[in-house]
Amino acid sequence: MASTSNVQILPSSSDLSSPISESPWEYEVFLSFRGEDTRYTFTERLYEALVEKGIVTFKDDEDLEIGKPISPELICAIKKSRMAVVVLSRNYASSTWCLQELVEIDKCVKESGMKIFPILYHEDPSNVRHQRETFADAFVEHDKRYKDNMKKAQGWRDALTKVANHSVYSLKDG
Repeated sequence: MASTSNVQILPSSSDLSSPISESPWEYEVFLSFRGEDTRYTFTERLYEALVEKGIVTFKDDEDLEIGKPISPELICAIKKSRMAVVVLSRNYASSTWCLQELVEIDKCVKESGMKIFPILYHEDPSNVRHQRETFADAFVEHDKRYKDNMKKAQGWRDALTKVANHSVYSLKDG
């Protein structure tokens, strides 16, 4: 089940300046994250802080089955969000679900002007941008698994590179 806040009036800021009831968006923020890495730590605290500020936020709370395709409801939530906050963590790229979300987010950036705010959670920006270390390992596995559909894996790579090339916020230990 997904978590959303029911608060309708947003704080004033340049990106989130009008009440959601007056906009075409159902959510101000869509959170994309790798559950096993950050669900009960950073992402949960981020979600709570956004809701406390009155920002209507979508966070998928379901533990997902490996290999299961992205649900139509999740695609709809992405399309109905003004901004995506993407928490890029160690195992993000190993999740085909996360990568499918990223492709949908990238489409919304192009088609509807969605804003994107990537957060590198304990990751080096160059490892994400250039898909090294755990990101490289993940794509080796995707290439094996999707050898008959390399276009899919390449689409995931491209979406990850685009997101990582945005201005990113890097959150590290200490």
